[in-house]
Amino acid sequence: MKKEFIDLARYRLNKAKDTLSDSKKYIESATLASTVNRIYYSMFYAVNGLLITRGLSSSKHSGVLSIFNREIVNKGHLEKKWGEFYSDMFKRRQKGDYQDFVEFEKQDVEAWLKKSEEFIDKIDKLAFKNVEE
Repeated sequence: MKKEFIDLARYRLNKAKDTLSDSKKYIESATLASTVNRIYYSMFYAVNGLLITRGLSSSKHSGVLSIFNREIVNKGHLEKKWGEFYSDMFKRRQKGDYQDFVEFEKQDVEAWLKKSEEFIDKIDKLAFKNVEE
């Protein structure tokens, strides 16, 4: 794999971790909808980094989700529960950003935040395992 793709994948994984760090701050000082947004984006950046290591990409969020499920989850590289979680966070972010009268419960957001940390860790390991092979 070309060095520039590896560098871009690393950049996106680091951006995912930085955004996840932001979401930990948001949960205490911003709205829960903003926190959900940051949780989703941290996952989105991580998945983008992983897809780059596989020579895959999409310009749309729905395309990234589709490729991730088709090429990573459905092919057994990651447990199905992680594909479902990413899909759920995609939908929750959409609702929080674009629908009226959406409210999130703090305990749910805290659980999603914790689960997203594990998700990003798994994506990071999978992305760079692929690069090393």
